[in-house]
Amino acid sequence: MNNEHPVLSTHGLSIRFGGHVAVNNVNCEFRPGTLTAIVGPNGAGKTTYFNLMSGQLPPTSGTVRLYGQDVTHLGAPQRTKRGIGRAFQLTNLFPNLTVLENVRLAVQSRAGLGLNMTSMWASHVELIEKAEHFLHVTALTERRHELASALSHGDKRKLEIAILLALEPDIFMFDEPTAGMSVDEVPVVLDLIHHIKAQGDKTILLVEHKMDVVRSLADRIIVLHNGYLVADGDPAEVMASPIVQEAYLGTGMADHV
Repeated sequence: MNNEHPVLSTHGLSIRFGGHVAVNNVNCEFRPGTLTAIVGPNGAGKTTYFNLMSGQLPPTSGTVRLYGQDVTHLGAPQRTKRGIGRAFQLTNLFPNLTVLENVRLAVQSRAGLGLNMTSMWASHVELIEKAEHFLHVTALTERRHELASALSHGDKRKLEIAILLALEPDIFMFDEPTAGMSVDEVPVVLDLIHHIKAQGDKTILLVEHKMDVVRSLADRIIVLHNGYLVADGDPAEVMASPIVQEAYLGTGMADHV
């Protein structure tokens, strides 16, 4: 895969809700092998921008391109099939299925076998082993037979990551992956993101408020403020830039992101 060409890009991307412009004319490109953190104050448009890229919202104007092709008018399922994986807000758990069954369905879907729960899993040993692998790497093996609805908040998030990994996307989109997690649970998720990044060929987008997390993971930071893209570049340079300090009400980003 050629890192010179963007995998995902937005061009003049905007969305208006009544008189409010939530994302305003954002131009940005994302390349394979990079992790980009998207930061900004509450209400800056970060999650809305994610929703526009993943297909959950149609833009008022502008385009989204995936591998150079215009996907602006494709919905989230079509974009998922083309390689976009969205954690936590796009992924839906099946609450009345077990942890293992949730991941099995994702593996089955990735293998092109659809979502038929009556499929003879005994004849697809390699797929079962794959599902078990994703439970292992997300530290959910011991909970494989529990219903998804019975999991703690942190374990539900880990299950969503297991499902996302099982879909094997080219683009991973994480929206505040550590929010609501206990101190003990956070390292598991961060280690998983580090592992995905280490593969070197995946594109990772991360919305995150915790700057210690951003510093440990990001190759690049983009900053949204009132729907505008106001900064884009090396993490240290972006965090030190006057426009970013002003966006955070004149105070240090490290304390308020």
